[in-house]
Amino acid sequence: MENDEILENIGTLVEEERALRLRTGGLLDEERARLAELEVRLDQCWDLLRQRRAKAEYGEDPDTAALRPPSEVEGYRS
Repeated sequence: MENDEILENIGTLVEEERALRLRTGGLLDEERARLAELEVRLDQCWDLLRQRRAKAEYGEDPDTAALRPPSEVEGYRS
């Protein structure tokens, strides 16, 4: 997946996340689950994009970057 595709995917996920967060009257259980899923998927996409950019910056092949599992990307500290 190319950087532009990852960014496009991030944009789509962010739009869905915003729509859920803007819902009035609270979210249904499945909507809360979807929101949590979106948050994880966004973290994975941002991580993949950072990996690709770092590899390119240091002369490595960005196509060797891999999507990391949720357990890994959700364990990062700010």
